[in-house]
Amino acid sequence: MKFERASGILLHPTSLPGPFGIGDLGPSAYEFVDLLVASGQSLWQVLPLGPTGYGDSPYQCFSAFAGNPLLISPEMLSREGLLTQEELAEVRLRVSDRADCVDYGAVIECKQRLFELAYARFRNLTGDAGEGDLRRGYESFSAQTAWWLDDYALFRSIKDRHAGQEWTRWEADLRDRDPAALREFQERNAAAIDQQRFLQYIFYRQWMGVARYANERGVKIIGDIPIFVAHDSADVWANRGLYHLDEFGQPTLVAGVPPDYFSADGQLWGNPLYRWDLMAKDGYSWWISRIRSALTMVDLVRLDHFRGFEKYWSVPAGETTARRGVWEPGPGADFLAAIAAALGELPIIAEDLGLITDEVRALRDQFNLPGMHILQFAFSSDPGADHLKPYRFKPNSVVYTGTHDNDTTVGWFSGGAAGATTRTQTALDDERSFLLRYLGTDGQEINWDLIRLALASVADLAIIPLQDLLGLGAEARMNTPSRESGNWSWRYQAAQLTPEIGQRLGEMTMTYGRHLSRHVPVRST
Repeated sequence: MKFERASGILLHPTSLPGPFGIGDLGPSAYEFVDLLVASGQSLWQVLPLGPTGYGDSPYQCFSAFAGNPLLISPEMLSREGLLTQEELAEVRLRVSDRADCVDYGAVIECKQRLFELAYARFRNLTGDAGEGDLRRGYESFSAQTAWWLDDYALFRSIKDRHAGQEWTRWEADLRDRDPAALREFQERNAAAIDQQRFLQYIFYRQWMGVARYANERGVKIIGDIPIFVAHDSADVWANRGLYHLDEFGQPTLVAGVPPDYFSADGQLWGNPLYRWDLMAKDGYSWWISRIRSALTMVDLVRLDHFRGFEKYWSVPAGETTARRGVWEPGPGADFLAAIAAALGELPIIAEDLGLITDEVRALRDQFNLPGMHILQFAFSSDPGADHLKPYRFKPNSVVYTGTHDNDTTVGWFSGGAAGATTRTQTALDDERSFLLRYLGTDGQEINWDLIRLALASVADLAIIPLQDLLGLGAEARMNTPSRESGNWSWRYQAAQLTPEIGQRLGEMTMTYGRHLSRHVPVRST
């Protein structure tokens, strides 16, 4: 798929400002779209939008299809008559002390109470006027998405009744989906299951409102599809035959990557590996459904860990690091051809970072998928890094100053090597000295230097993490891959994103031929 020259911002909705302890799909999301438009940006990239579990990672979700209820806006629920202003005020008071950071425990507790109140009012709707529209919308959504929603709602309800235990620790009949046991649970817990359906309807209703608002103003949304799904998910529980699991549902082989830039032990993700041979027999129908569903919510998708579709790192379950894995062949061109045959032109960005071989590049190029360039990786003195230099970029690509897995540009440029990378301090110092020579700068505004470099490059698409636009340091890092906790919590405050920053970005975007006005007349907002 050919992409027009454009640029945008990487920001997950949890990082939006707002009074309820976590960014959500309420007024701040619409205001962020307005900021994108005002600065000439035509892309908003988000992380996976699914319901997060232990560790709060959007790459370890309870479902590959469901949305994260924590993103539901209490203000929007109030506007639809499902919450009162007094109820909103109580939550504001309880979660207002950390405007720059998500306290997931507090947010979950407060929002769960609001969801119970909203659902109780929803059940009592009379069906008149606007109330009828809400009810009919719910019934239509439930019918259209039943193919995944029913399993997800049942999974979450059973999980709640088991104090959050993963599904392999449930009673054997529920773990193994015995039909009689599932029917009995559904009969006894009908309201709880229905509340899970209701929350998904509200999430999708609010998300599609934001997405439409963005599209109407010329802004496209880039979503994110992780290659693997979490073991503790409705997807694995309901489709055990598609994964390498034992008779009790435990993984026998798990995903990860070998030792790399971020960790000398590699990264042990722990996700169960697919049985690609079985998926191929029905034409990869589960994957086709997954990508089709994602493209109803976003305009483009970043296909995470694209490398794994050519070969993936397989680690025996029970290993404590990823060192003892082996490379196994992925589904390759057969998989992508099946997706293209079902969906047509592929609006996909291939996340081709890490140890990339000629075979991976050939697979990417066979389907004309744009790959990714990370400027923080471009200035290493390693002989194998020459192809990462900006003068090597191809137009059909996406350039980033950094991603959610990197330190911020300011943090990377000013920080040390300890704990953040496998590189030595000497190697990092050499890399930064070369960067200053390459740019002809003193590094006083290194974030703007790299933003300019990204926007000026030949890459068709340029994406800037909001932390880099704001010039923030390591305190604003979204994720450290080798760290098990303390990630995914950063939020910006509305006052940080000033009109002056937006104007500067807009002028630079215009200079380098990426401004929104090149693609669509900008509406006044």
